[in-house]
Amino acid sequence: MIRLGVLASGGGTNLQALLDACAARRVDAEVALVLSNVPEAGALARAARAGVPTSCLPSKGVTDRAAYDEAVVASLREARVELVCLAGYMRLVTPAFLRAFGPSPSTRGCPRVVNIHPALLPSFPGLHAQRQALQAGVRISGCTVHFVDEGTDTGPVITQAAVPVLDDDTEATLAARILEQEHRLYPQAIQWIAEGRLSLDGRRVRLDRAIPPAERLRSPAAELA
Repeated sequence: MIRLGVLASGGGTNLQALLDACAARRVDAEVALVLSNVPEAGALARAARAGVPTSCLPSKGVTDRAAYDEAVVASLREARVELVCLAGYMRLVTPAFLRAFGPSPSTRGCPRVVNIHPALLPSFPGLHAQRQALQAGVRISGCTVHFVDEGTDTGPVITQAAVPVLDDDTEATLAARILEQEHRLYPQAIQWIAEGRLSLDGRRVRLDRAIPPAERLRSPAAELA
């Protein structure tokens, strides 16, 4: 069982998905710490209700990113966190942070920081991914779980789920349907990591053993009227 540190800036629905999956033993992990840079973040309240330790390090007005991340790393290490999960964390982490949770002999070359993003990367990185998808006129969007590197949503892709973009979609409706898939996808990716099934080959993430049918993710079918 691995110890997770979840970093969140907002309401924490992906945190809740991880908490629920851990409680149901669908993921061989426990959330050891929830840390936020926003004092009023809903993620902190969710963690408190679940009896999970929390930490808040306000980032508003902070100009020394390296010093801030050193404090975050210290909190995670104190909680003996093995894998850092970004869940709506609205800060770019520094190279020093990534080095602190870089690959270890047991991770087979994989970093120990993961993120979930509401788009099919490498399309639409950064903020307002759903808005970007609608403005681009794409017919398929989705979400991506990826390892974190020094770029903005540029790390190696672990897994993805596709979501159709409907003619009458707004940013809010598309975001809601993508979020449903995020809640499925993130726990599954964490479970693969907990099982030691992932390895990194260049930029390609390899998954050991065949994926059971229940874990396969399919794009929506295109049907003729």
